[in-house]
Amino acid sequence: MIKLNNRDWEWQEGLTFEELMKRKNYTYSRIVVFINAELVSEENYASTIIHDGDKVEAIHLMAGG
Repeated sequence: MIKLNNRDWEWQEGLTFEELMKRKNYTYSRIVVFINAELVSEENYASTIIHDGDKVEAIHLMAGG
């Protein structure tokens, strides 16, 4: 089990952040990702493995005015 934006989410072996985005249907053009309070850059989404017990925060950036 992982925490995704403070909610429990099922974990499985080899889960990457990119795969998690697909499963959650995240299609945001601007998103900031932290895993265990460490920033993950966009070019590392496909290679960043999420481990059982990790805390994942995916923050969608919005513009306003």
